[in-house]
Amino acid sequence: MKVKKTLALFLVATGLSFQMNAQENKLILNVDQGEHVISKHIYGHFSEHLGHCIYGGFWVGEDSPIPNTRGIRNDVVKALKDISIPNLRWPGGCFADEYHWMDGIGPRSERPKMVNTHWGGVVEDNSFGTHEFLDLCEQLGCEPYICGNVGSGTVEEMSKWVEYITFDGESPMANLRKKNGREKPWKVKFWGVGNENWGCGGNMNADFYADQYLRYATYCRNYGDNNLYKISGGPSVDDYNWTETLMKKVGGRMNGVSLHYYTVPNTWNEKGSATQFDDKEYFATIQKAFHMEELVSKHSTIMDKYDPQKRIALIPDEWGTWYDVEPGTNPGFLYQQNTMRDALVAGVTLNIFNNHCDRVKMSNIAQAINVLQAVILTKDDKIVLTPTYWVYYLYKVHQEATMIPFKLNSNKYNYQGLDVDAVSASASLDSNGKVHVTLVNVDPTKEQSIDGMLNGVNFKKISGKILSSAKINDHNTFDNPNTVTVKDFNNAKLTNGKLAVKLPASSVVMLEIE
Repeated sequence: MKVKKTLALFLVATGLSFQMNAQENKLILNVDQGEHVISKHIYGHFSEHLGHCIYGGFWVGEDSPIPNTRGIRNDVVKALKDISIPNLRWPGGCFADEYHWMDGIGPRSERPKMVNTHWGGVVEDNSFGTHEFLDLCEQLGCEPYICGNVGSGTVEEMSKWVEYITFDGESPMANLRKKNGREKPWKVKFWGVGNENWGCGGNMNADFYADQYLRYATYCRNYGDNNLYKISGGPSVDDYNWTETLMKKVGGRMNGVSLHYYTVPNTWNEKGSATQFDDKEYFATIQKAFHMEELVSKHSTIMDKYDPQKRIALIPDEWGTWYDVEPGTNPGFLYQQNTMRDALVAGVTLNIFNNHCDRVKMSNIAQAINVLQAVILTKDDKIVLTPTYWVYYLYKVHQEATMIPFKLNSNKYNYQGLDVDAVSASASLDSNGKVHVTLVNVDPTKEQSIDGMLNGVNFKKISGKILSSAKINDHNTFDNPNTVTVKDFNNAKLTNGKLAVKLPASSVVMLEIE
């Protein structure tokens, strides 16, 4: 002990750092210094005409024996309402830029069929269209986010879609809406002007797309008190030139810039299994999830140059894990299972968005049901809530709460000479004066002890919930739907403003402090 103390004094005297307890993470929460609100729209979801996301997921039709309301599954609506879904993006994705909205209105028996050339080459019968989608959003109590067709559509087509949905007056489109059974217009604020226009949305370069955005957006008009929130088709991953070009050429004529980034453990050709993965694949997945921090920071820095007031939002409206499809399923349907690994990715990513809520105002995980990192899986009349779903259940406490600034000194999770932070965190103060802290331990083998301090307010009570499981690849199935679910967490103590937490390996924890 005397040797250790002498060494510590020597290191301090020589200006070098020394950590007496390398096993303890330090967390300081400055509860009274919050400035920015965590928008509820950060917790948005995405629904594309892809695989069984729409058909069999949301939509079963009015004649289905599966309990439904006007063709929309009741169990799905309840599950999404239970996590306070704030918005839903539709109809894509790549599908959006081959979707012609007028094919999806009027009597369903008269709607033309098409081939879904992007996803599986299956027949799309257009039975789920504009009216059905907006009915779904009304049942969910969430805001619609519609992505318009810039890739293969026309300015007139998108302009008329906005008019059809939102105009309360005398016009050909408003009259057509009334003929199709909707007298009063809907309120639809969020509009995407194209999707992945650098790729499946037209293979455009940044300058060309910026010009197209200005052209299309000009004719997306505000009708009455429905003020459009226009979202440009933003960059893929680290295409910083795309963001720079949009900010320079479009600037304040857009409300948001999208960002697409998928967490792929291996390569795009061999992504790896959703459930059978080794330590190397696990570490790569977590490392790539943390990469979202760099992407958000660097794109935000570019945006800050042109928009220091942060009026334009950065909107990661496609993000999540992407693996090889489950064996025996259609490769074009992108159906994958969902394990504790995915829950940790979701927890880390949402913490990043919360901590950047001054610029990130909205996001959409891909996708809601049966596709990629889904929160829900369905099979006939059965439903499974995935580990990712339970992360959204835990994190809903952050919606519209004030983000709490904090300092976290985390241990490292190491793998073959590489490392990432073992602990990820975000915190907020809600309107009732309660503090919520969400913590993720990404280390699959080691418990992480946290030594915390709450500055600014005197709190006396703490409780918590935890999502964890015996194995990192545990997942919920139709036969065993509750293998991974939320339980009470009792391994946190609060004493005179000091916080002590023991996070089990590979776990997500939500603490409530009051």
